[in-house]
Amino acid sequence: MDAIRIFDTTLRDGEQSPGFSMNTEEKIRMAQQLASLGVDVIEAGFPIASQGDLEAVKTVAREVRGARIAALARAKREDVDAAIEALQPAESPRLHVFLATSDLHLKAKLNISRQQALEAIGSMIRLGRQHVGEVEFSAEDASRSDLKFLCQVCKVAIDAGATVLNLPDTVGYAVPEEYAAMFTEVRDYLGDPQGVTFSAHCHNDLGMAVANSLAAVRAGARQIECTINGIGERAGNASLEEVVVALAVRQSSFGLKTNVRLAELFASSRMLSEITGVHVPPNKAVVGANAFAHEAGIHQDGIIKNPLTYEIISPQAVGVPARSLVLGKHSGRNALRDLVAIAHEVMRRKSAAIAATAPSATPFPA
Repeated sequence: MDAIRIFDTTLRDGEQSPGFSMNTEEKIRMAQQLASLGVDVIEAGFPIASQGDLEAVKTVAREVRGARIAALARAKREDVDAAIEALQPAESPRLHVFLATSDLHLKAKLNISRQQALEAIGSMIRLGRQHVGEVEFSAEDASRSDLKFLCQVCKVAIDAGATVLNLPDTVGYAVPEEYAAMFTEVRDYLGDPQGVTFSAHCHNDLGMAVANSLAAVRAGARQIECTINGIGERAGNASLEEVVVALAVRQSSFGLKTNVRLAELFASSRMLSEITGVHVPPNKAVVGANAFAHEAGIHQDGIIKNPLTYEIISPQAVGVPARSLVLGKHSGRNALRDLVAIAHEVMRRKSAAIAATAPSATPFPA
C-alpha cells in the first residue's frame, strides 16, 4: 500500500505563532515525542531567525533519531548557509528552501521580478544540494500564484536538484477542488517526474486545512505538512491528528497509509499543551476532552450496546485511556444504570482490597 509521508512542522511553523514559543530543552522533548509518534520529517526550526534558533535546530539534529530533520531557509545565501550549519549533526538531514511565487508577494513583499525569483530558486537549491542530500522547495503562496509561472518554478526547482515540491496554501485561501486542480496541473506539466514527491502545506484561515490536504492527496501529493493540535500562524496549520486518523479510518477510500503510531497521538497532544500552556478546545477532533465523551441519552444507549454506533474509532486506538459517559440533563436511564453498576463494582473492589490488607483480629487475653 502506498504511504503518505507526514512532515511535522510543530517546532517551526507551529512555534512561530503567538503563545507557542519553546526553549531548546522543550524543543528536544517535543522532537523526541514526534520521533516516537512516527512522523517521517521533523522541521526543527528556521536557523537564520536567531542564533538561539540555529543552536536549537542543531541540538535537535544531534540528539533526535528515527526521523529526518529539516531546517527552513529563504532562497538567500545567508539562510541556506545557516540551515546547512544547523543540519550538520543530523543523521538524515533535509534542507527546506522557500520563495514566494505569487505576483502579490513578489511585488509587494520581495520587490523582485519573476525572472529574479527563478534565478534565486535555482541557485540556492543547487547550493544546498552540494551540502545536503535532500532538498525540498516550497513555492510560498502557491495557491494564489499564476499557474503557468508556478509550473515554471517547479521545473526550475527540479532541474536544480529538489526532490520534494511543496505547493502551500499559505494563507488558507484555497478550497479543496481548486487546491487539487493545482496539483494536477503542475504534475501534468512536469510529466509526473520520477523520484519527486509532491507536498501539501495548508493553513486553516477558512477552516479547510485538513480538507485541502486530503484533496491534494487525491491529486497525487504524497507528503502532508501539519502540526500537533493544528497550531501555526494565524488560524493554524492542518492538524496532524486529524489528517492521520482520517487516512486511517477512511483507508478504503484513500487506499493509503502513514507511518504514524496512532496510539501516541493523545500523548503528543497533551505534551504540547503542557509545554506551551495552551490547551485544545473540548470539541477538538481526536484529542479534545469531548472527542470520546457522550451525554445524550440516545448516544449513551448506543455506546453501551455497541460503541461503533457513535464512535468511528476507539479512544484507545488514538491513546485516549477510555471513553466517558457524562451524566447531564440529556442522559438516559441506561447510562445511569451502567454508571451505578460501575461505581458499585469499584466500591466492592476497594472494600475487598481493604479487607485483604487489614491486620487479623487478636483476641484479648483471658
